[in-house]
Amino acid sequence: MQKNLTEGSPMKLLLGFTIPTLFGMLFQQFYNLVDTMIVGKLLGAKALAAVGATGSVNFLILGFCIGLCSGFALPVAREIGAGKDSRMRRCCANAVYLSAVFALVLTVATCVLCGRILVWMDTPADIFVDSYRYIFIIFLGIPACFLYNLLAGIIRSLGDSRTPVYFLALSSVLNIGLDIALILWTDLGVAGAALATVISQLVSGVVCLLYVRRRFPILRFAKVELVPDQEICVDLCCNGIPMGLQYSVTAIGSILLQTAVNGLGSLYVAAMAAGSKVQQLLACPFDAMGAAMAAYCGQNTGARKPERLGVGIRDCALLGLGYSLIAYGAMFLWAPQAAMLFLDPAEPELELLVTLTSALVRNLTAFFFPLALVNIVRFSIQGMGFSPLAIVSGAMEMGARAAFGRVFVPALGFSAAIYASPVAWLCADLFLLPACAVCIRRVTARCKSGGLQPPRHIVPGMRTRAHG
Repeated sequence: MQKNLTEGSPMKLLLGFTIPTLFGMLFQQFYNLVDTMIVGKLLGAKALAAVGATGSVNFLILGFCIGLCSGFALPVAREIGAGKDSRMRRCCANAVYLSAVFALVLTVATCVLCGRILVWMDTPADIFVDSYRYIFIIFLGIPACFLYNLLAGIIRSLGDSRTPVYFLALSSVLNIGLDIALILWTDLGVAGAALATVISQLVSGVVCLLYVRRRFPILRFAKVELVPDQEICVDLCCNGIPMGLQYSVTAIGSILLQTAVNGLGSLYVAAMAAGSKVQQLLACPFDAMGAAMAAYCGQNTGARKPERLGVGIRDCALLGLGYSLIAYGAMFLWAPQAAMLFLDPAEPELELLVTLTSALVRNLTAFFFPLALVNIVRFSIQGMGFSPLAIVSGAMEMGARAAFGRVFVPALGFSAAIYASPVAWLCADLFLLPACAVCIRRVTARCKSGGLQPPRHIVPGMRTRAHG
């Protein structure tokens, strides 16, 4: 089940890795997507707005968790590429310990503070209670988020992009059933949708854990490999925390933008929620490409094959360009139909909602190639061991969204909100593309100088050290 990404055609390897990962991303999107569809159809626009109003703070916290787990998996890929199986297992064990600590701290902190965050975000009064109920339950499920995403990241670092998909497929079906049951047959409302999401993700994580213990001999630990290791924990944090902060820094900009849209009223919040869900679904291939590039660059960096890095990034960018054109063409023709996936046909202001949502979706997909580059290049840099650079690119995204949220949306209304993300993606690319070239040169120079591996971390220009 382990797959070697250091030999063979990069395009063929990336396609073989990306396609199964894409199905996994699509299934993962079903958690929030099905919530949104069922909530919008069965409970109405205000309930949809209540879920949508939590989207950015949801991404702030869960994005950090997912990024942290993905970063913890990067040393695993590099150690596999270097042929150091025992050290790889020590990385896995210490990643579990760190994840447990982060999960506990984040769960307690977010559950205590989520009400204050919604107040700070100027959540409309008519949807505040439902927004609180939804996001509180989602935050209670943070340990389940860690369980699945850490296991999935480790398995993908081993080159297996298929196994996590099977369990997400199972949990997605469960999520749909629980959504319908808890909304239709109970009085839980949006809280039922949140509960369905948490239960489903917990199931996927537990089943994935049981499967890994039985079917991955390379992940069977000796007692000595289970001992906490300070050096490895530092290395994991140097990869995981910057990657998690990259998601969170980006989300801060989204929160500022969401706060500005909240001030326009629940109708615009609903349109933003529906349009964002369409965009997230359509952008799943870019997330899959990013995951593929993290594993690909991690393994090839560990194997001291820097000549394969640029070729892989180029080939993946071509895949991203092709898909971007297809996605824009589809939404140019069928954006209103896509919007209706999340809207109730009996909604009194349906025509305006469809118009607003369609405008948002078409504008976002028109700039999909810059988004593709953000994912491909950012994850490639992280796979090479320069995770802190992700924070810089995330900060540039945050600045763009913050400017639109604080300045342009209050002045120009919803028409300004639809340009916030495209401008943020372009700003991130202005930094990421030259930074990636520098990172490849650094990795190449390090390999030629006789180092065992390129540096685990830091920013180009800072002092680095090789793996022991």
